[in-house]
Amino acid sequence: MRIVIAADHAGVDLKDKIGHWLGELGHEPVDLGTHGHAPVDYPDFAEAVALAVRKHDADRGIVVCGSGVGASVAANKVPGIRAGLCHDTYSAHQGVEHDDMNVLVLGGRIIGSELAKEVVQAFVRAEFSGQERHKRRLDKVIALEKRFTGVQSE
Repeated sequence: MRIVIAADHAGVDLKDKIGHWLGELGHEPVDLGTHGHAPVDYPDFAEAVALAVRKHDADRGIVVCGSGVGASVAANKVPGIRAGLCHDTYSAHQGVEHDDMNVLVLGGRIIGSELAKEVVQAFVRAEFSGQERHKRRLDKVIALEKRFTGVQSE
Protein backbone atom coordinates (compact mmCIF):
# COMPACT_ATOMS: atom_id res chain seq x y z
CA MET A 1 0.00 0.00 0.00
CA ARG A 2 1.27 3.49 -0.85
CA ILE A 3 0.95 5.66 2.28
CA VAL A 4 1.80 9.36 2.42
CA ILE A 5 3.16 10.63 5.71
CA ALA A 6 3.83 14.14 6.99
CA ALA A 7 4.30 16.04 10.21
CA ASP A 8 4.98 19.44 11.64
CA HIS A 9 8.04 20.08 13.80
CA ALA A 10 6.35 18.55 16.86
CA GLY A 11 5.72 15.28 15.07
CA VAL A 12 8.77 14.91 12.85
CA ASP A 13 10.54 12.34 15.03
CA LEU A 14 7.48 10.08 15.22
CA LYS A 15 6.82 10.57 11.50
CA ASP A 16 10.32 9.34 10.70
CA LYS A 17 9.75 6.22 12.81
CA ILE A 18 6.41 5.62 11.09
CA GLY A 19 8.09 5.71 7.69
CA HIS A 20 10.53 3.07 8.86
CA TRP A 21 7.77 0.87 10.32
CA LEU A 22 5.68 1.11 7.15
CA GLY A 23 8.65 -0.04 5.09
CA GLU A 24 9.18 -2.98 7.45
CA LEU A 25 5.53 -3.94 6.93
CA GLY A 26 6.02 -4.00 3.16
CA HIS A 27 4.26 -0.71 2.41
CA GLU A 28 5.55 2.18 0.32
CA PRO A 29 5.84 5.25 2.56
CA VAL A 30 6.03 8.61 0.80
CA ASP A 31 7.42 11.33 3.10
CA LEU A 32 5.95 14.79 2.45
CA GLY A 33 7.90 16.52 5.22
CA THR A 34 8.77 18.31 7.38
CA HIS A 35 12.32 17.14 7.78
CA GLY A 36 13.56 19.17 10.71
CA HIS A 37 12.65 20.76 14.01
CA ALA A 38 12.29 24.35 12.81
CA PRO A 39 8.75 25.58 13.53
CA VAL A 40 6.32 25.01 10.65
CA ASP A 41 2.53 25.10 10.35
CA TYR A 42 0.62 21.82 10.67
CA PRO A 43 -2.17 22.80 8.21
CA ASP A 44 0.34 22.79 5.35
CA PHE A 45 1.33 19.19 6.03
CA ALA A 46 -2.19 17.99 6.76
CA GLU A 47 -3.28 19.49 3.44
CA ALA A 48 -0.42 17.82 1.55
CA VAL A 49 -1.38 14.40 2.88
CA ALA A 50 -5.10 14.99 2.34
CA LEU A 51 -4.62 16.13 -1.25
CA ALA A 52 -2.44 13.14 -2.09
CA VAL A 53 -5.11 10.80 -0.76
CA ARG A 54 -7.92 12.76 -2.47
CA LYS A 55 -6.09 12.62 -5.83
CA HIS A 56 -5.43 8.88 -5.38
CA ASP A 57 -1.68 9.44 -5.41
CA ALA A 58 -1.73 7.34 -2.23
CA ASP A 59 -4.02 4.73 -0.73
CA ARG A 60 -3.97 6.28 2.74
CA GLY A 61 -2.22 8.95 4.75
CA ILE A 62 -0.80 9.58 8.19
CA VAL A 63 -0.24 13.03 9.74
CA VAL A 64 1.49 13.82 13.02
CA CYS A 65 1.39 17.12 14.88
CA GLY A 66 1.82 17.96 18.57
CA SER A 67 -1.58 16.86 19.84
CA GLY A 68 -3.07 15.59 16.59
CA VAL A 69 -6.11 17.82 17.01
CA GLY A 70 -5.07 20.62 14.65
CA ALA A 71 -3.93 18.27 11.90
CA SER A 72 -7.15 16.30 12.20
CA VAL A 73 -9.27 19.41 11.87
CA ALA A 74 -7.23 20.64 8.89
CA ALA A 75 -7.20 17.32 7.02
CA ASN A 76 -10.96 16.96 7.39
CA LYS A 77 -11.49 20.25 5.54
CA VAL A 78 -10.44 18.55 2.30
CA PRO A 79 -13.45 16.93 0.57
CA GLY A 80 -13.23 13.17 0.49
CA ILE A 81 -10.97 12.95 3.51
CA ARG A 82 -12.03 11.06 6.59
CA ALA A 83 -9.25 11.72 9.07
CA GLY A 84 -9.36 10.28 12.55
CA LEU A 85 -7.26 11.17 15.56
CA CYS A 86 -6.46 7.82 17.17
CA HIS A 87 -4.34 7.00 20.17
CA ASP A 88 -5.57 3.41 20.57
CA THR A 89 -5.65 0.39 18.29
CA TYR A 90 -9.42 -0.12 18.43
CA SER A 91 -10.20 3.33 17.04
CA ALA A 92 -7.53 2.93 14.38
CA HIS A 93 -8.96 -0.27 12.91
CA GLN A 94 -12.61 0.47 13.64
CA GLY A 95 -12.28 3.86 11.93
CA VAL A 96 -11.31 2.09 8.72
CA GLU A 97 -13.68 -0.87 9.07
CA HIS A 98 -16.79 1.17 9.87
CA ASP A 99 -16.10 4.70 8.60
CA ASP A 100 -13.66 4.12 5.71
CA MET A 101 -11.15 6.40 7.44
CA ASN A 102 -8.40 7.20 4.96
CA VAL A 103 -6.09 9.39 7.06
CA LEU A 104 -4.74 8.53 10.51
CA VAL A 105 -3.71 11.43 12.73
CA LEU A 106 -1.44 11.06 15.75
CA GLY A 107 -0.24 13.44 18.44
CA GLY A 108 3.54 13.27 18.59
CA ARG A 109 3.54 14.82 22.07
CA ILE A 110 0.75 12.52 23.27
CA ILE A 111 1.48 8.96 22.20
CA GLY A 112 4.55 6.87 22.91
CA SER A 113 6.39 5.26 20.03
CA GLU A 114 5.52 1.65 20.91
CA LEU A 115 1.80 2.36 21.10
CA ALA A 116 2.05 4.50 17.97
CA LYS A 117 3.57 1.52 16.15
CA GLU A 118 0.63 -0.67 17.18
CA VAL A 119 -1.88 2.02 16.14
CA VAL A 120 -0.24 2.41 12.73
CA GLN A 121 -0.28 -1.37 12.23
CA ALA A 122 -3.98 -1.53 13.16
CA PHE A 123 -4.74 1.28 10.69
CA VAL A 124 -2.88 -0.20 7.72
CA ARG A 125 -4.12 -3.75 8.28
CA ALA A 126 -7.79 -2.74 8.47
CA GLU A 127 -10.17 -2.72 5.52
CA PHE A 128 -13.59 -1.11 5.10
CA SER A 129 -16.18 -3.79 5.89
CA GLY A 130 -18.63 -2.72 3.20
CA GLN A 131 -21.49 -3.83 5.43
CA GLU A 132 -24.79 -2.22 4.51
CA ARG A 133 -25.12 -0.19 7.70
CA HIS A 134 -21.61 1.19 7.28
CA LYS A 135 -22.17 2.02 3.60
CA ARG A 136 -25.45 3.75 4.49
CA ARG A 137 -23.75 5.86 7.16
CA LEU A 138 -20.81 6.67 4.91
CA ASP A 139 -23.22 7.78 2.19
CA LYS A 140 -24.80 10.15 4.71
CA VAL A 141 -21.39 11.59 5.62
CA ILE A 142 -20.59 12.12 1.93
CA ALA A 143 -23.99 13.76 1.36
CA LEU A 144 -23.40 16.06 4.34
CA GLU A 145 -20.04 17.07 2.96
CA LYS A 146 -21.50 17.75 -0.47
CA ARG A 147 -24.41 19.74 0.96
CA PHE A 148 -22.10 22.16 2.75
CA THR A 149 -19.22 22.33 0.28
CA GLY A 150 -20.89 21.71 -3.03
CA VAL A 151 -17.94 19.46 -3.80
CA GLN A 152 -18.34 15.79 -4.58
CA SER A 153 -15.88 13.44 -2.91
CA GLU A 154 -13.60 11.69 -5.37
